[in-house]
Amino acid sequence: MAASQARNAGLPIINFLRLKGVSILQQLHLEERLLRTSSENWCIINDETTRPTIVMGVSGKPKELLETDAVLRDEIPVIRRFTGGGTVIVDQGTIFVSFICNKDAIPGLQSYPRPIMSWSSLIYKNMFQGIGEFGLRENDYVLGNRKFGGNAQSITKNRNHVEFICRLKEFMSRSDFINGTTDAVAAYFALRSPDADDIQNHSSQFEPSSKLLTRQELGDEASIDLVGTVSQAL
Repeated sequence: MAASQARNAGLPIINFLRLKGVSILQQLHLEERLLRTSSENWCIINDETTRPTIVMGVSGKPKELLETDAVLRDEIPVIRRFTGGGTVIVDQGTIFVSFICNKDAIPGLQSYPRPIMSWSSLIYKNMFQGIGEFGLRENDYVLGNRKFGGNAQSITKNRNHVEFICRLKEFMSRSDFINGTTDAVAAYFALRSPDADDIQNHSSQFEPSSKLLTRQELGDEASIDLVGTVSQAL
């Protein structure tokens, strides 16, 4: 304990929350509430979500980004999150790592996408030593020449999907990734385990804006009587 306290001396405190199988909509609601109502630093790791779900950025337009006929036919939930960025599909194989930090938690860090991505890449750089050639390319995390996380945008022509995307399970187990991320975060923060009251205190103070889109919002105006079918599925 003494050695741990000495190692963490001077580091900013972060509430470290590990979740298992929480739906991505619940996670987004929690993140937004903490962002808007808490003055503390938070790191949330959620190991998988409940079912395959499409998540769009705050300004995403379904008709431009989705094959809406197939989405409606297969009753795939579509969420518009409160943050920007691209459109992704998440499922039981996805691991989510989220940071909610005060500006002064990382001295000298500018509040712009590129500096933030550069800082977050440091979290993973040491973790992947000896496992793969980790790097930050544009706004994506890559191993070698293939992306495994980061910004959901990718501009490319005439390339098979598997040529620029890789799966982390090719390099490590889920538990190794989560434990490695935990150790990496501990190099920059003093980890604190929040209790139920810490979470409950922020549960009703803010109405989150991340939402499940209805069939009408997805462009199926001819089936207004079926609005809510997707939301029931989550």
